[in-house]
Amino acid sequence: MIEARFHDRIADIAAPDWDALRPDDNPFLAHAFLHALERDGCIREDWGWQPHHLGLYERGRLVAAAPLYLKGNSHGEFVFDWSWASAWERAGGDYYPKLLNAVPYSPVTGPRLLAGEGAHAPLLRRALAQAMRAEAERHGLSSVHANFLPEAETATFDGDWLARSDVQFHWPNRGYRDFDGFLATLSHKKRKNIRHERAQVAASGLAVEMRAGAALPADEWRAVHALYASTFDAKGNHAALTPRFFAGLRAFGDAVQVALARDGGRIVAMALFLRSRTTLYGRYWGAAVEVPGLHFELCYYRGIEYAIAEGLERFEPGAQGEHKLARGFLPVRTHSRHFIADPRFRDAVRAALAREALAVDAYLDDLATHSPYAQR
Repeated sequence: MIEARFHDRIADIAAPDWDALRPDDNPFLAHAFLHALERDGCIREDWGWQPHHLGLYERGRLVAAAPLYLKGNSHGEFVFDWSWASAWERAGGDYYPKLLNAVPYSPVTGPRLLAGEGAHAPLLRRALAQAMRAEAERHGLSSVHANFLPEAETATFDGDWLARSDVQFHWPNRGYRDFDGFLATLSHKKRKNIRHERAQVAASGLAVEMRAGAALPADEWRAVHALYASTFDAKGNHAALTPRFFAGLRAFGDAVQVALARDGGRIVAMALFLRSRTTLYGRYWGAAVEVPGLHFELCYYRGIEYAIAEGLERFEPGAQGEHKLARGFLPVRTHSRHFIADPRFRDAVRAALAREALAVDAYLDDLATHSPYAQR
């Protein structure tokens, strides 16, 4: 017999048991990463996040798990359902709280239904999806959302779960020997523009480097966090990741990388990355100076150089950003699934998503005609 249990702290699940269910080393699904978010004050009920992690147990042994949250708003998700919430509440319903199967603040595709890789993994993943739906129905919640699913997991969800997709821009490593080898594959105009942007940064006098997070002392991590927070403040947004969380990133070793720009010895700009064995993930950026091309240098070009040097398969720099296309990043479809409890509202959302899907398809078709790579 399989028993579903819900946990209000990931610390209630043993880290080795959780990590043994991960099919790969995606850092955002590591127990240590999710635990740090909770321990260091990034996940708070008054910010709309309440852990409600799901575990499936057989004779007391964890056999499957999913990162799960009760959400009191739709902040920090990057799959936008504000219009659904507004429509449901105008009709007199309570859209929040809802259930969210995702990694907080991280628009990163990766495993969401952790069931190992044994013969029973597909059945266990389906059991996780069914348990999330049953939990929403048991508590009268409006919906369940599974965001940034790998394509292989999308087949887990039955037809009552609505399919949604969006577009990100990822860089594929095609076996380049170095950055110049990558540039040689671009069209002349794109190659010239990138060289110009990099030359602007070189002429600024700033010293730029990529360093492992473990190599940064505590005072420099404080400077990195201050730049991250100031960027959010400047845009009128809330910087949810705390100084303590940033300081704790030192413990992740080479899985955390930071591109830094220094004026003298002072850090004046940074871009934060995480990595797995195959993929580099761009996360946050911040700068105390305005230098032409600096954002592209730290957030994109240093990441590409690092991915080439490390032999990584791809570089995912974050959500949105059509401007990435001109810098060698290509459009990639992302996937989410949504269970809407009320059948009538589900049908209305399904119809809206069908129209949205046509627009996404047309957008991808248009992007395909604007490849930055030279025609061979």
